[in-house]
Amino acid sequence: MPLRVKAVERLLKFDKESAGKYRYVMKPEMYSTLPQAKVIKEAALRSGVSQGVMKACWDAAGEVIKAWATEGHSVALPGLGSMRFGLRSKSVENVNDVKAGLISSRRIIFTPSVDLKEELASAAIQITCIDRDGKEVKRVTSTSGEVEDPEDPENGGGGSSENGATESGNNGESGGPVNP
Repeated sequence: MPLRVKAVERLLKFDKESAGKYRYVMKPEMYSTLPQAKVIKEAALRSGVSQGVMKACWDAAGEVIKAWATEGHSVALPGLGSMRFGLRSKSVENVNDVKAGLISSRRIIFTPSVDLKEELASAAIQITCIDRDGKEVKRVTSTSGEVEDPEDPENGGGGSSENGATESGNNGESGGPVNP
């Protein structure tokens, strides 16, 4: 089953004074959110463990992951990759200007495993194009593609400095289009 994406024609303004231009903006179609109970039930079925035991393990794993991630560890997520704490901040030239107020946001950085990246790269993507009147005008299907590395600063990811601190390539301002 391909991943589904919508490309919807929208009026984009690149500054407040311009009239804007119509562009097709792509975003993944969101599937329904799977409830935790359904995930636990399926995991119990696949492992042969009772749902009660699986729920206890699920809850315990969640608490351990949360505790370790908030202590600054990079935590492995079985079959998926790892997650860790990160941040966006402004940079300063003088060490005396370093202060907590430079931090613009705290975030969670997920780094997918090689297997997960390969699976995603080989997944087909079906794009449905919708014009400004809400009519479907085109469908496109891809067969494979690249998967962004969240650690690559050129892809918007925070690289690691020599001392292990997370760095950001910008000051938290997007510089992207202003939507009407």
